[in-house]
Amino acid sequence: MRRAVIAGNWKMHKTQAETRAFFDRFRPLVAGVQHCEIVIAPTFTSLSAAVESSRGTAIAIGAQDVHWESQGAFTGEVSAAMLVEAGCRYVIVGHSERRQYFGETDEWVFRKTRAALAAGLLPIVCVGETLPQRETGQTEAVLERQFRLGLAALTAEEFSRIILAYEPVWAIGTGRTATPELAAEAHRFLRERAAEKFGRAAASALRILYGGSVKPDNIGGLMAQPEIDGALVGGASLDAESFAAIVNF
Repeated sequence: MRRAVIAGNWKMHKTQAETRAFFDRFRPLVAGVQHCEIVIAPTFTSLSAAVESSRGTAIAIGAQDVHWESQGAFTGEVSAAMLVEAGCRYVIVGHSERRQYFGETDEWVFRKTRAALAAGLLPIVCVGETLPQRETGQTEAVLERQFRLGLAALTAEEFSRIILAYEPVWAIGTGRTATPELAAEAHRFLRERAAEKFGRAAASALRILYGGSVKPDNIGGLMAQPEIDGALVGGASLDAESFAAIVNF
């Protein structure tokens, strides 16, 4: 049985003070939650505040990105070891905004994923198609390419420790959400690719999250799909009550 994961990606929001205030409101709303893992990925500058504020709870902290090198002349970057030292357990890799705005490639996604795994982090690896790709029938080709170039070269042991997130780019921050059926169809396709490369047992164990305008009023329908193992939540994770409602789906 795959345990659900509800992860909040705060993107470039919240100062340290705002992070502490969020956790003060959020902690009581999810106390005792056991049906899913809760992950929050704040900005780099608020990681310490989030780790401190979540101490003694079941809330795990993740980072929004990582570099594939352990150190070096990479101004502005953060290594996996640095994230572990800061208290992170998870890291988001290959988010569509990283791909779209910062030129992140499938090769970079692979290198970052492997670096995160080597440091003991659990990577949430993002894949997904744009609206033009969806409208021209390229969804499966895009997902197949992203899986093949970004994940297929992992070892079976490495693959067993990743989480996949399907995020249709056309549904991120737009208010448009893939129907539960459309999302489940993409998840099935990805699970088939995993089965072809790593075997049925590995594919069955793989957790695939849905990301794309997830809100309290649509999480129930999404989670009713057996293929959907949780959510990667953007804007709705910034409000404690809203994110708690999603966690308590």
